[in-house]
Amino acid sequence: MPRNRLATETSPYLRQHADNPVDWYPWGDEALAAARALDKPILLSVGYSACHWCHVMAHESFEDPAIAAVMNRCFINIKVDREERPDIDKIYQLALQFITRRSGGWPLTMFLTPDDQRPFFGGTYFAKESRQGTPGFGTLLERIAAYYSHHRGEIQAQNAELMRAFARFEPQEAAPPSLDDMPLLAARHSLEQNFDKDYGGFGAAPKFPQPSSIERCLRHWYGTSSGASPDLKALFMATLTLTRMAEGGIFDQLGGGFARYSTDRFWMIPHFEKMLYDNGQLLALYAEAHLATGEPLFARVAGETADWLLRDMRGADGAFCSSLDADSEGHEGTFYVWDRTEIRKLLTPTEYTAFAWRFGLDRDANFEGRWHLHAQEPLDRLIDDAEEPIEPVLAAARAKLIAARSARIAPARDEKILTAWNALAIKGLARAGRVLRRPELIDAAMAAVDMIRATLWRNGRLLATAKDGRAHLAAYLDDYAFLAEALLELLQSRWRSTDLRFAGELVDVLLAQFEDLRHGGFYFTAADQEALIHRSKSFSDDSLPAGNAVATAVLCRLGCLLGELRYLEAAERTLNAAYGAMRDYPQSHMSMVNALEEFLTSVQIIVIRGTADDAERWASEVNVLYSPRRLVFAIPTDAPDLPSALAEKPAKGRTTAYLCTGMTCSEPLTDLAVLGRLVSANLGG
Repeated sequence: MPRNRLATETSPYLRQHADNPVDWYPWGDEALAAARALDKPILLSVGYSACHWCHVMAHESFEDPAIAAVMNRCFINIKVDREERPDIDKIYQLALQFITRRSGGWPLTMFLTPDDQRPFFGGTYFAKESRQGTPGFGTLLERIAAYYSHHRGEIQAQNAELMRAFARFEPQEAAPPSLDDMPLLAARHSLEQNFDKDYGGFGAAPKFPQPSSIERCLRHWYGTSSGASPDLKALFMATLTLTRMAEGGIFDQLGGGFARYSTDRFWMIPHFEKMLYDNGQLLALYAEAHLATGEPLFARVAGETADWLLRDMRGADGAFCSSLDADSEGHEGTFYVWDRTEIRKLLTPTEYTAFAWRFGLDRDANFEGRWHLHAQEPLDRLIDDAEEPIEPVLAAARAKLIAARSARIAPARDEKILTAWNALAIKGLARAGRVLRRPELIDAAMAAVDMIRATLWRNGRLLATAKDGRAHLAAYLDDYAFLAEALLELLQSRWRSTDLRFAGELVDVLLAQFEDLRHGGFYFTAADQEALIHRSKSFSDDSLPAGNAVATAVLCRLGCLLGELRYLEAAERTLNAAYGAMRDYPQSHMSMVNALEEFLTSVQIIVIRGTADDAERWASEVNVLYSPRRLVFAIPTDAPDLPSALAEKPAKGRTTAYLCTGMTCSEPLTDLAVLGRLVSANLGG
């Protein structure tokens, strides 16, 4: 069978459809011109490689010659990887909500007019056969094509209203007289209102990890910790959620790493796909939580997540692949679940008894007649009840099961490199390497940065994606903001002047190409990027932290570090633009609230100058204390090409520290004990 136009694409998701009988196009001029020339509506199908229901719809409909014939006769069919083209996905997900009054998802199936790509009908997964009064996909296609032919006027009127809805979606509210902490208080109230006090997390099933919400809890507790009434409930919300996730089936109890979400309240049964962006965020969060609490469980989970990233997700060039599929051998979760008899055969009776007690094998099957591992009994209780040390027994059992599982057919890996998602992994590895004292994690973060700089940074601009040596697609807000944030994190773990310069170049492109100078904030696409039906600007989190929030935090931090007022002014403009959304809907804007807190309380920066070994030793002493608004940079005396704000902070004959709050710095400090006392006195501030 001849392959269609998707065969030469970089996206593994698109290439999965290259053998479909559907005459697929990738999004681009050729497809849009064909739609206009033939006056055929566009069938836009958006998904991603690890998406279970995308695979189901592909097998049911896109591989069916009869349905493909209807698609080819009636439509111009465009397939989009939402991970490569989040700009397209964001617009049409929002359009679906406007049209259907329901939330979207993947696969996203939208029908667009050929002349202006405005949607007139859509949905997510459509079954091949009719179900519960809903026609099958083939019948639906015929009806949509007929509707387009006979109701042009109605479609035009609907599209005009849709464009008005887009305009209303981003209201330009007058800035507050001055920024205040009202959104912080609203966020704290919202978190408690939505908190599951038994199993952790926020909201009902399905449960997503929501790293920004957990971070908000930790930061709120920290902000109150030096007062008379520290907010221990905020700390409890964070630690219970992190503990329950670590013990649940959403965390791979054998191989490490987190699945995308839990289908139930208990964090037991996940949607089995593993995404790089989730694990990068959670790696940073668990490392930070260990620093805040000293909890060994959090350190173990951070370490195992980092190990999974390096073992299963790192490509040969040092960057990280995008995801692991939920399915293997044609079924979701097959790689991860177990038959009880299989485990009995692999383990000794002593190992099996301990392992079954710990991971729920002595209970009823929890996934389609089989067992998906979760920590049923707390380890402390097992240790107390056991007559002999139980941890070595569990470790031996775990090693045997890991070896047995490695012989199975593994889920497919999406090999493409995404700049933004790699940045989240770089940040997590840099932080975990520093907190856990594992330099090899910092080495891995640096290697990924080097790959991005060599492959995805061209002529002063970023590219969004690469695979097999081919990099393309202009980068988005998230790519620039996340990478700049990752570089600031990496600079705190190991100084390279080139990384600081790179961060500055990224931020300068943000200001030149993405900023909304009239209303504040940053658009998702650059000014010179492809014009779509809407130029998105959002302050809310989704599965990723809001790009506007990360950009704001980076501007605050880099502005204070370098003494760049224009960075701080851009951060303030963004916060003013987002203030109303933060105040009224804090549950959707936790990353933005975290950025507001940094702006209001002023970032604290410690610059340490001396020999590389001494500067790092001083930094290690300071970094034993959790402080989410403190940055510590150990800059060797011989570091080249320092900007003036740092060059003017030299070592004074021996290791010297400068303690700065906002734009105000202390006198040079040459006594580590004095620095330690000053830092300790500022805890919670």
